[in-house]
Amino acid sequence: MSTPQTVESDRARIQFDDNRLLPALFGHHDEHLVQIERLLDVKLRYRGNRLEILGSRASRDIADRAINALYQRVQSGQELDQGEVAAAVRFAASDTSNDVSELSIRTRRRQVAPRSPAQANYIRALTATELVFGLGPAGTGKTYLAVAVATSMLLEGRIDRIVLSRPAVEAGERLGFLPGDLQEKIDPYLRPLYDALYDMLPPEQVTARLESGEIEVAPLAFMRGRTLANAFVILDEAQNTSPMQMKMFLTRMGEGSRMAITGDTSQIDLPGGVRSGLIDALQVLDNVDGVAKVRFTAADVVRHPLVTRIVNAYNRRDEEKSAADE
Repeated sequence: MSTPQTVESDRARIQFDDNRLLPALFGHHDEHLVQIERLLDVKLRYRGNRLEILGSRASRDIADRAINALYQRVQSGQELDQGEVAAAVRFAASDTSNDVSELSIRTRRRQVAPRSPAQANYIRALTATELVFGLGPAGTGKTYLAVAVATSMLLEGRIDRIVLSRPAVEAGERLGFLPGDLQEKIDPYLRPLYDALYDMLPPEQVTARLESGEIEVAPLAFMRGRTLANAFVILDEAQNTSPMQMKMFLTRMGEGSRMAITGDTSQIDLPGGVRSGLIDALQVLDNVDGVAKVRFTAADVVRHPLVTRIVNAYNRRDEEKSAADE
């Protein structure tokens, strides 16, 4: 596999050795180049097999690394989309190797690869550590990647079952006012977990494994009094647990089990005066062996680019409010 040649001056120039790969690299109507220009505030111009990058030295360097990484993916036969382009830019901006093929997660329906350095660290933690906290804003892949790793382990026979849980509505889990039977009451609050499962497995397999008990999706209240052995247990929206609920959940871990706890401490929906069990657990378990914490930021949001800008806007507002209160 050959590498494009980059010539340095007041601008960067990349020379590609195979013109036939450039349509896939540049994207339909050059959409991938336009995306890189927007993300890095650079200008990209090409003629023949040469691409010129104009911008600040730092931005040119990031664009150069990202484009080279994307070209290598196209050379290896991989298709590119906007998510892959954004991921390449994230890795290039962190000056971290974009070769994370060993971290790719295979499930029945798709192959999931990390799209930011934080996601790469998270996958490493999930596969190597018994208890992992994934912390940060929505859209960073905290729960999705945990479900992907759990599904992969189930398919490989490394665990016997998956248990997915989250507090329903609030820490008090007040479900009685909702219409329908118990399952109909709790399903809306567990739907994001089902959605992740259906991304990993064909619908008929999800149904069969739910019926057999290999996969269980249940509100946090259902965990009380149980010991979960040889299972991958995921607690989503953990910021909305109380300290007592979090302790109850953590002590469900049995022999051969793993736990992933995900949450965003900036999105706590508990009643005033109730301490978040997630914040409490992070402090209590700060120096405990066998516990990993991976923190995500707005830079790791892998949904629509506007989501990143929305998260940043809210973060700025919160910082300004905190400064004004001091």
